[in-house]
Amino acid sequence: MKTETQSYWKIYLLMLFVPLFWGGTFPAAQHVITEIPPITAAAIRFGTAGLILLFISLYRSEWNFKEIKQRWAGLLLMALTGIFAYNTFFFFALNYTSAINGSLIMATTPVFMTLGAVLFLKEPWHLRLGIGLLLSLTGVLLVVTQGSQRTLLSLSFNVGDLLFIMALVSWVVHGLIGKVVMRGTPPLLTTTFTTIVGSVGLFIWSVFEGGWKSVPLMSVQAWLEMMYMIIFATVAAFFLWNKGVHDIGASQASMFMNLVPINASWIAVALYGSTITWKQMIGMLMVITSVFLVAVSTNIHSPEKEPKKLTSA
Repeated sequence: MKTETQSYWKIYLLMLFVPLFWGGTFPAAQHVITEIPPITAAAIRFGTAGLILLFISLYRSEWNFKEIKQRWAGLLLMALTGIFAYNTFFFFALNYTSAINGSLIMATTPVFMTLGAVLFLKEPWHLRLGIGLLLSLTGVLLVVTQGSQRTLLSLSFNVGDLLFIMALVSWVVHGLIGKVVMRGTPPLLTTTFTTIVGSVGLFIWSVFEGGWKSVPLMSVQAWLEMMYMIIFATVAAFFLWNKGVHDIGASQASMFMNLVPINASWIAVALYGSTITWKQMIGMLMVITSVFLVAVSTNIHSPEKEPKKLTSA
């Protein structure tokens, strides 16, 4: 029992790196897409990451065609939703709406992920999880609106917001499918296959975008930021995310996404000279507390029995 509890806390500690790496992606990506188009940037990021993951999988003898053949449908859906669709909707949405609107929409991810996991995957629901969801959502609202009621009330919805909602749906579906698929598939194999397949779609799209001629002209700073996104925000973060979904469930893992704007905020303060208000700091504390509540509640409530493995038709 003690070993099992220690194992849960270990994965929670590892999961803290996911929002840290993804939080640093926002300022890095904002600069990179000033030099090359967004889909081209996404294609380079996930294509290179896919090759690195494939090398690691082969080196560790975890590339298994038999596993892929058995669960090809679920793995393909994960690639299309979490890699291709999510990034396409996300980048295009930024052309039509504000970062505040997008942050508010994406901040609801844990709510919908948890509801989906409870309704479709029979994950347990309990009071602490509900309190954690409410606390985290309130905290994120304080962070992204800087505690301003006027900012919140002045939000308007447009085509960009609809695209962000589609990105939200894509990520939630990706997480729920991943929970089922990874009951029989190792996280590294899942991450490798979905990254490679998703990047193929992004490469095809990037050809029509016509941005590859700008790649040789990228600055040293842009290449360093791209390497950060490839190694930390993709290879490491996506592997840890999939491992988290595999080990602690989709609803608990999704709570860590609320730490993304927290990390993006302090990174912007530390590295880009941004300012932060005391209301935002309270919001950050609320989000951190909510993640701790969910972590504690997971150890109190025993995990559900694993159903049969998913196989393709």
